[in-house]
Amino acid sequence: MTPGKAYLDPSDIRPLAARSDVAGALLILHCWGVIGGAIALFAIWPNPLTALLAVLLIGSRQLGLAILMHEAAHNALFKTRALNEFVGTWLCGWPIMADLAAYRHYHLTHHRFTQTDNDPDLVLSQNFPTMRASLKRKFIRDLTGQTGIKQLRSQIMMFIRLAGDDDAIEAAKSDAAQAFKSNTIYTAFPVFFGIALVISLIGDWWWGIAFWIVPYLTWFQFVLRVRNIAEHGATEMSEDPLRNVRTTYAGPLAKTFVAPYWVNYHLEHHMVMHVPCWRLPRLHDALVKRGLGDRMNVASSYRAALAEAGWR
Repeated sequence: MTPGKAYLDPSDIRPLAARSDVAGALLILHCWGVIGGAIALFAIWPNPLTALLAVLLIGSRQLGLAILMHEAAHNALFKTRALNEFVGTWLCGWPIMADLAAYRHYHLTHHRFTQTDNDPDLVLSQNFPTMRASLKRKFIRDLTGQTGIKQLRSQIMMFIRLAGDDDAIEAAKSDAAQAFKSNTIYTAFPVFFGIALVISLIGDWWWGIAFWIVPYLTWFQFVLRVRNIAEHGATEMSEDPLRNVRTTYAGPLAKTFVAPYWVNYHLEHHMVMHVPCWRLPRLHDALVKRGLGDRMNVASSYRAALAEAGWR
């Protein structure tokens, strides 16, 4: 479960794995601050360009919330376990209709069986490399909201089927995936749509739709797919932790709109999964200093990572 121990000494890992409540709080404040700042930018200078910029920034920070929930799933967002659970659930997970507990169970299984037949994320990577036309169709569905609407519709239909039926709810909870859906129905839905309502109350009636729901249905879905492809698409089907996952170098624009909070250092995360995201660059440097640079699966950019997956 900690492949990095085969390449690094405990004395190298220990300081990198130290958590911080202050750092966790700053990450949360930054993520929600960018969302608020994007809306404020449009409020001050209302025009199509600032509206588009707000959608892109908010969609990227919705991915940021998913990344910070992922940190909490590894108990790495805060040093204090209770803060990991509360913030990871209420300020990261529910706002994007994700369940921390269900995600943790699913995700740790992914770490245990990365790029093997038992990997629950294999469905996200096993069809790569693929044709450029196939990737183009997927990206168009994401950016036009088709992917997000399909996902949201399935969740709403689950709500209709379960609403008021205690027996059905209990049956759903017997399966981890359905437990996620039933929890999402009764807790995450009010949080997600409540945020949209608050944004509308701050501005005009349509602001919540434009600056919360639209980013979620479009840019968030797109960058989530790009992230998934970059991390494991067209990597080795093996147990080699240096080859079955990919780190992608990201410049300022990519960090802003596609890969916030050091999510691009995915190989390093798999090496030592409880290292906080803000220390992953240091873990990367430690691995390179150990002479592993030439063996590590690293893409020079997200464009290069997508090219390996078929976007040529």
